[in-house]
Amino acid sequence: MTSLFASQLRLILCCCALLISILLPASALADNWQLQVGAQNGDRSHQAIAFLPNEIWIHSGDSITWAFPANDIHTVTFLTPLQVRPNRFTGCAGGAPPDGRTPDFAVYDGTACVNSGVLTSEDGQTYTVVFPVTGNFKLVCLVHPNMTATIHVLALPTALPHDQVFYDKEADLERAALLSDVMASAHIHSGQNEVTVGVGDIMGNGGGTQTASVMRFMDATKVIHVGETVEWTTAEGVTNHTITFGAEPNPLNQIPPSANVSLDPDGARHAYISSISDAVHSGFITQSPQDRTGLAQAPLSATRFRVTFTQPGVYQYRCVLHDELGMVGEIIVLP
Repeated sequence: MTSLFASQLRLILCCCALLISILLPASALADNWQLQVGAQNGDRSHQAIAFLPNEIWIHSGDSITWAFPANDIHTVTFLTPLQVRPNRFTGCAGGAPPDGRTPDFAVYDGTACVNSGVLTSEDGQTYTVVFPVTGNFKLVCLVHPNMTATIHVLALPTALPHDQVFYDKEADLERAALLSDVMASAHIHSGQNEVTVGVGDIMGNGGGTQTASVMRFMDATKVIHVGETVEWTTAEGVTNHTITFGAEPNPLNQIPPSANVSLDPDGARHAYISSISDAVHSGFITQSPQDRTGLAQAPLSATRFRVTFTQPGVYQYRCVLHDELGMVGEIIVLP
């Protein structure tokens, strides 16, 4: 093959490649990135409430697919700028039931809400979002307020700082850090008649905030006598929990306590139980949301729940939000 012929052949091949790139739609050249939502240990007690990783750089036209490997519920949600945050039951306005979800492979350009709806590993689903325009977009979970991420969408000619292999390793590192941190935090010993309601730590990085959470009642089984009171106190930074005896309340009414719960002078919620058939529900036991300059100060929230037991028996209780993860306990009341 002469050098002239070789040069002509290379020129023809370059022209063909250029023509193919022009004729192919942009979607054919786009990349699909693989990330995940949440992580857990073997018995599901320790949860990494985080997007893993929670920061990524992609090109316009690319898509991201999130997998849901944990049993705790999460959403993948992109709100519009300054949109009032909906709850996990309402999701995006105009979205499909039961939780205002938008279709898989939704397109997000900052002008309309996109929401996966509530998903877990039990659903066996993924959720994909396509990003057609450049910008820096905030990703949130409607279940967990301190679970955020950032998606940087760059123009197509711009070189990306990382590849999929990097993000896979970054997800592993973040997962390991969150779960190891929460394991170290789990060794909390309550007082004789005290139960700690979960343990959680909030951590931040350049992409947003993540939470490591222990979905357990610490010292969940107590042996007491008739007339004594047990106190549950949250050690979570942000995750909601409940203390629920008897029938489970309607999911849409989990925030308020049951009608047989009163307030003590120090703000703790208090109930009296005289039968194993009594239904008592604490409502959400949680810390107040973080205050922000320029907004009204958030009032104190209920962080303690007390129950006085007036009859002997074995009283089973659970967190209705996380009982499927094993967050249950019992109070053994002796005469």
